[in-house]
Amino acid sequence: MARGWESKSVEDQISDAQAEKDARSKPFLSPEERERQTRKQSLLLSRSQILSRLRLARNARYRAQLEAALTHVDTQLREFE
Repeated sequence: MARGWESKSVEDQISDAQAEKDARSKPFLSPEERERQTRKQSLLLSRSQILSRLRLARNARYRAQLEAALTHVDTQLREFE
């Protein structure tokens, strides 16, 4: 059964209020902190991709290249600690 306009309006108001509440509950990050957080997430994603490729790699030279990349990413991640 279809909902009436009023119930949709109420539902929209509730979801808008919830979204606003969620936005206020998140801490405010400065542009530098936001950039740092984004960079860390990017490095973690790269590390995950490298590990995935390393599990499947059979060529010794490719494995060595992936291991070097993993070492480089791990070094950069240590800067965040």
